[in-house]
Amino acid sequence: MTLTQRDREILNFERTWWNDPAPKDVQVLERFELSATRYHQLLSALLDDAEAMAYDPLVVRRLQRHRDRRRRARLEPPAVEDEGSR
Repeated sequence: MTLTQRDREILNFERTWWNDPAPKDVQVLERFELSATRYHQLLSALLDDAEAMAYDPLVVRRLQRHRDRRRRARLEPPAVEDEGSR
């Protein structure tokens, strides 16, 4: 799959969105005319795209790490406190 201009703009946005004082979902709506849900669907697909990795490997790897941490947090059972440590 070849990256579209919007794909490249999404990756560029992910590099610097926090520099703007507006909340991310507001920036996404204004800049891309997408809901936050649709934006994250597109972004998620980009994280598994070799073309996106070639375009901006630092951003893609950073976002993959965040995604993997969130998945692990959802899937791992909560830590149980050891009774003997009280």
